[in-house]
Amino acid sequence: MTEPTPVPDEPGEGFRTPPAPSNGTPVNGTSRNGVHVNGAPSNPVNGAAVNGTSTNGHAVTFGFGETAGVLPGDQRTFDDVEAGIVALWRKYGVRREQRLRDRLVLHYAPIVKYVAGRVGTGLPAHVEIADLIQSGIFGLVDAIEKFEPERGLKFETYAMQRIRGAILDDLRAQDWVPRSVRGRAREVERALERLGAQLRRTPTDAELADELGLSLHELREVYAQLQLTSVVALDELAAAGRGATPLADILEDQEALDPVALLVDQDNRRQLAQAIAHLAERDRVVVTLYYFENLTLAEIGRVLGVTESRVCQLHTRAVLRLRAKLLEKTEV
Repeated sequence: MTEPTPVPDEPGEGFRTPPAPSNGTPVNGTSRNGVHVNGAPSNPVNGAAVNGTSTNGHAVTFGFGETAGVLPGDQRTFDDVEAGIVALWRKYGVRREQRLRDRLVLHYAPIVKYVAGRVGTGLPAHVEIADLIQSGIFGLVDAIEKFEPERGLKFETYAMQRIRGAILDDLRAQDWVPRSVRGRAREVERALERLGAQLRRTPTDAELADELGLSLHELREVYAQLQLTSVVALDELAAAGRGATPLADILEDQEALDPVALLVDQDNRRQLAQAIAHLAERDRVVVTLYYFENLTLAEIGRVLGVTESRVCQLHTRAVLRLRAKLLEKTEV
């Protein structure tokens, strides 16, 4: 598991690594480079050996101008970080400030990512790891608020259970299928696997019902309930053989305009407008009043000062001339 991120020290919390002494300067009764002080040979200091050995598995190197940090640029050892966290827990246990709690959350945040990755294994593809991590953060906050350090328990073990529980609770809240139905589905799947292995074929409904201790009618009722668990995303079904193209990009919109038909209609309107522009003035007035102003032939006759029959003749002549013009353009 990834090591928790070290928490910055505050005044009074943790310890800073003292500057490295020069050669020959005693350190806790020992000297540098194996030089004896007061007759005592140089030994490891508090479990950390000098000159390139380790402290609790973490490298600690002392030399001229070198630091003993766990991370690049950090001047603290692993023991310093642990001591700072212990002091931070003590302060949080006394004051219960949100600022202190947030620092603990930042320190133990890698645990959430680890647990979310473990829980996310085997879940459907539509479940995002980021959503699991978000749910796990709430579990971590709850674990920090309820943890009692004085009991001597390891916080990481307690927190992992709380984080996992928070993630599972959130997944169950998003599931529209009751837990009892999910459990029955698992029972049916296990029974099908057992019978398939024994019979070397697909079992019949009667054999499955006998294995589950149900009647055929009860088994059919179970099938009806299990239909709720057989929901599959259309994108996953349609993704086979077509790459990563979303389903929305290949479905036809029945209400959308056909772009080809739209272009043809625009071209016909343009040609019709050009043909009308070439008509005689009186024919153009008749077409405009009849088709665009929705006037009757009698009303057009009153506007032009002619009889209705004469308007009918003008209309017929205009239509014939328009048809001839459009046919000419079509043949061209």
